[in-house]
Amino acid sequence: MRTTPLAYIAAILALAACSKASGTTVQDTTPTAPSASKATQQGITWGPAPAFLPPGAQIAVLEGDPTAVGTFTIRLKLPNGYKIPPHTHPTVENVTVLSGTFRAGMGTTFDDSKLTDLGRDGFVSIPAEHAHYAMARGETVVQVHGLSPFVLTYVNPAAATR
Repeated sequence: MRTTPLAYIAAILALAACSKASGTTVQDTTPTAPSASKATQQGITWGPAPAFLPPGAQIAVLEGDPTAVGTFTIRLKLPNGYKIPPHTHPTVENVTVLSGTFRAGMGTTFDDSKLTDLGRDGFVSIPAEHAHYAMARGETVVQVHGLSPFVLTYVNPAAATR
């Protein structure tokens, strides 16, 4: 037997009438979808980058909590000449260049001759525990996303001090 939408509506109304008569409440237990995260360029709030990064960068958290278990999406605004010393992460790091030139290098020693220039819409995915470093040419904005917590371990621990 095929049930029509009208039969569903009649059943819901009958259930509601019975609930009111018995003094009980019917709750909607339909699971809700996760809310979407969205940001416009004008709606992004920038602040100083965390202390584990060299001074001068700014950060905006778009999605998630980079310090808690889950996923995250952040943007970093880097001034011209900004350098991030060789470091690793325990999870994959995905970087998309939104503006400027992001210069990325792989290895445990910062070597200008091994930097690869990535312009607008450039993308790099760095495997977990893979040593890498970076530099900005011109003011550069990158979007970083991945699994959190976002942890950065410098190859040379002295590089971690501000």
